[in-house]
Amino acid sequence: MPTPRRLHHRLDPVAVEEIPFQASDGARLGLTRIDTGESDRPAVLLLHGHTASADMFLLPETRNLVDVLLDDGYEPWLLDWRGSCRLPYNETGHTYTYDDVALYDIPEAVSYIRERIGDRALFVVAHCIGSLTLSLSMAAGLVPGLAGVVSQGVFLTPKLAGRTSLRMSVAGELLKTRIDHIPVDFRKVGLWSKYTPLFALASRKANCPDPTCQILHNSAWGTGASLFVHENLSGATHDRLAELLGPAPLWILPHLRRIELARSVVRWHDTDHRYRALPPNALDAAGGIDAPVLLLSGSENGLWLDSQKLCHEILAHRQPHLDVSYTEIPGYGHLDTFLGRGAALDVFGHILDFLGKRR
Repeated sequence: MPTPRRLHHRLDPVAVEEIPFQASDGARLGLTRIDTGESDRPAVLLLHGHTASADMFLLPETRNLVDVLLDDGYEPWLLDWRGSCRLPYNETGHTYTYDDVALYDIPEAVSYIRERIGDRALFVVAHCIGSLTLSLSMAAGLVPGLAGVVSQGVFLTPKLAGRTSLRMSVAGELLKTRIDHIPVDFRKVGLWSKYTPLFALASRKANCPDPTCQILHNSAWGTGASLFVHENLSGATHDRLAELLGPAPLWILPHLRRIELARSVVRWHDTDHRYRALPPNALDAAGGIDAPVLLLSGSENGLWLDSQKLCHEILAHRQPHLDVSYTEIPGYGHLDTFLGRGAALDVFGHILDFLGKRR
């Protein structure tokens, strides 16, 4: 079974408990607990986005979310679900859908954490696809009793720009017989590789000379979207982009396209009985969500646009009994809400305020 690569952090190694963790369908995952030496702290599970990893919450070059949670009296837990770049699945052909994350990875991690923390409160802070799949788990009733959820970027109502959706559809059909993933580190693939045209396309009208930055900031793996506001990243974080974000698998596109076209998180497996615990459409089943939810988004989100605002409006209309609020962060994009050098000042306070009112 694959072992997750080493986490990059500046914490005392003694405090970082790496837990061997395997989902019940056999996928080896990564689960990390930050030991504070105190047994009465509320726990917070952090969920990264697809192709990212738990490293996005542990940036050693800045004041990161784990630092802030520790200082405010919480016990952080970090799950590297099967879409993590600390694991090899995005490149090895070990295919999966977001159904697998919603059915196995998140509920089983939550169950394990609850066994460890007892009756202490458990919160979740989730980013991007980690948040999207969490919404499916919550709508299915697989993670009941959470004290609160912070969703960043997208939750129940994914919304992409028209050109992004079109590129995703066209690229998926044209490239599926040629490549199975899109890399981000040009140094690894080389100039004379089959990926060179993708990097060349991403470099058009780019202001930054770094190919990794171009394919992420200027193109979002070739979709034409943007993952962050460039000036919000420190130089050190910018230089680590190839470590923080890994290759994007193309075989996940059919499920992602179905989700985006439905403007809702929908189940992929309609005939496989193993996935019957998941609702066909999470938005239709949202009335069963039993945790307060804070929807966060940067005002300049170049990937999911105003998905979170849309989600708040729809839930306020269709499920007014739910405790759902929406906060927009001025001047921030998508990833920089966690990776930005000023995120501790501009973003994390909203998270702490939400958690603090419910701990």
